[in-house]
Amino acid sequence: MTRAVLSIGANLGDRLARLRSVTDALGERLVAVSPVYRTAPWGGVDQDDYLNAVLVAEDPAFDDYAWLRFGQDLEQAAGRVREVRWGARTLDVDVITCTDATGAPIVRDTDPALILPHPQARHRAFVLVPWLAAQPGATLPVAGTETPIAELLAALDPAERAGVHRTELTLTDESIHPC
Repeated sequence: MTRAVLSIGANLGDRLARLRSVTDALGERLVAVSPVYRTAPWGGVDQDDYLNAVLVAEDPAFDDYAWLRFGQDLEQAAGRVREVRWGARTLDVDVITCTDATGAPIVRDTDPALILPHPQARHRAFVLVPWLAAQPGATLPVAGTETPIAELLAALDPAERAGVHRTELTLTDESIHPC
């Protein structure tokens, strides 16, 4: 069994429907869901704001690469085109971290297809703010030490944190609570 933390975002088309397509595809594997946040685009490319959320999911048949393929398949189904780095996206599904059956973090730092934990997650409020809402006690391995998400978020520039705005939008019925 692996548990994955997935960061999802969209800023093209029906953004909310695209995010909901991920929760629908996860079905019973979904363990926790953050609220939906509106964020300015990251990376300097002129584009519309994103809707972002973080999901926590478990699957006894998935390894970390299966989570990567799962996200890529959903992106492809949503018509994702990779033409401009940090450009507009119909759907973005990033694997932020995975744990194995024992709960130990899976660390990969030599495979360019999948680096775990996600190398930029600790620097991005649009990941940390929703993750903290979905999983308040979560930690992220940083330099071999499990660092609380709240601590990583507090270390970010206040302007970065202020750019993440909670919306009233939801991705599921309210039966899935933070873990």
